[in-house]
Amino acid sequence: MKGRFAVASLVCAHLLLGSLSLLNTGCTGYADVSERDPELLSIRSTSGPLAEAGRKISVALKAEKKNPAAAVGDLLVAARHAAEQLQKVPGDTEAQTTYNYAVSRVFEVLKESSLDPWTRPLTVPTPEGEIVLTHKPDPRPGWKPELFDFTPADRIDLKGSYVKNRTTRPGIGAPLVARGKGVNERMKQDFTIPRIYYGVTAVVRFEGKKAVVSFEDPLAVEKVNFAGHEQTLAADFTVPLAVMLASTKPRKFEIMRMLKPAEYAETARIARLQPYDPDKTVVLVIHGLMDSEATWTPMINTLRGDPEIRKNFQFWFYSYPSGYPYPYSAVLLRKELDAIQQRYPLKKKMVLIGHSMGGCISRLLITDTGDQLWKDLFKKAPADTHLSEESRKLFSDAVIFKHRLEVGRVIFVAAPLKGSNLASGRLVRWASGLIKSPVTLLKAGSEALQSTTFDEGDLKLTRIPSSVDTLTPNNRFVKAINRVPITPGIPYHTIIGDRGKGDSPNSSDGVVPYWSSHMDGGVSEKIVPSGHSAHQNDEAIAEVRRILLLHRGL
Repeated sequence: MKGRFAVASLVCAHLLLGSLSLLNTGCTGYADVSERDPELLSIRSTSGPLAEAGRKISVALKAEKKNPAAAVGDLLVAARHAAEQLQKVPGDTEAQTTYNYAVSRVFEVLKESSLDPWTRPLTVPTPEGEIVLTHKPDPRPGWKPELFDFTPADRIDLKGSYVKNRTTRPGIGAPLVARGKGVNERMKQDFTIPRIYYGVTAVVRFEGKKAVVSFEDPLAVEKVNFAGHEQTLAADFTVPLAVMLASTKPRKFEIMRMLKPAEYAETARIARLQPYDPDKTVVLVIHGLMDSEATWTPMINTLRGDPEIRKNFQFWFYSYPSGYPYPYSAVLLRKELDAIQQRYPLKKKMVLIGHSMGGCISRLLITDTGDQLWKDLFKKAPADTHLSEESRKLFSDAVIFKHRLEVGRVIFVAAPLKGSNLASGRLVRWASGLIKSPVTLLKAGSEALQSTTFDEGDLKLTRIPSSVDTLTPNNRFVKAINRVPITPGIPYHTIIGDRGKGDSPNSSDGVVPYWSSHMDGGVSEKIVPSGHSAHQNDEAIAEVRRILLLHRGL
């Protein structure tokens, strides 16, 4: 068994990675984080509030290990002096930098000490009198600061193929990564992930002897009132994503979720990257074969840097074990959407973005089949097909469906909508047989084969199709679904890679040929100089932005 698994891993990692190329390229990690000691640039002022702030910061940094309470006090005094300068001169960037640095160091000291200002106010000593550190309560359930560890974003250095560009917004406040302590059951209901990694910005306001922390959501708040003026809220949109990737390590599960999908069945879910906002349009992204939600990091990281995108859109992702045949993955997605509509009814139609096999899944959400697919596959009407009740239900869900009313637009990226010849190769065919289908699918597949008559040229199988099988051009389902039109009235777009060769329509992204990704009737088609990971290409991301802003106007 060990040898067989090694062969499977080798084949899938080289053939399906190299030939199907449905994993991302490169040997580096998706995101690697390390901590550093951030330095405050020297303060030019030799007198006045900023000079005093600088001195207090120096004293605090020397005392933080021996006397953390005194260090917090000196840092708060420094922040107060910087705030006084900002009240006088709201555009003073040196004062803003000093304030942000001091507040960030407050959270650093709190993290490294046993001080707790969240369950009850914390009184700290300062040469200017005691300061009571407390916080502004958040009305949302689960958003209690004592349930999180906070790390200042300025302490974190980033490396990795998915976080090459750091997206930030200059302004007032200390950007933090809020990492949930264990499983926050209330927030798990909202985000649908066990542990929360979220970006917040801490703003400390001074009210007499009190220093009151407010935790602002930089995806929801652009400006805040501070020191008597309206100020842009500082933000770091990249660090929370990077910390989440580095901590959860999704890459190590991607191959196994393909090879043994049943063992990872609970990972099929829609999850949210931010709190639900009924006034923002949902963008639901769907990854491809042997991939994970991590693949969308470069796109989401870039798009979140755009104020119009932040204002109008919220990002969700559908993640699933990619060894399932994609019609079954679409069944699971429909069930997830049904459940979500009960809790989060959408005021605006969502946008789907599907990469690779995720595009094939997306296509099934904007299609009405009636019993046409069933008749194409079984050569008889549903009532005349001999199946057990369990198998009939499974196949009915997979091949008889209606378009989703909550979907208002779809963007297909490098999607093998008509299949890929690479998936028909002998070695890849052999590798696809290593995918272990769930028992329920095996049983249904065995029954279906007894009721199926293959046509000349069809991919003939002796088992239920795997995900790789459903990407072959001669797969019965692939041929049948392409005879069913997309439901009128739902705009769709295609983004296709040509590896920079400029040879369309004879082009390929190295995995999927142009003829497979091209869709007649699309609102737009964009050819980008990219391989199969076109959703991470700068031109493709710019095209997604253009389409989203087009959708915003509807």
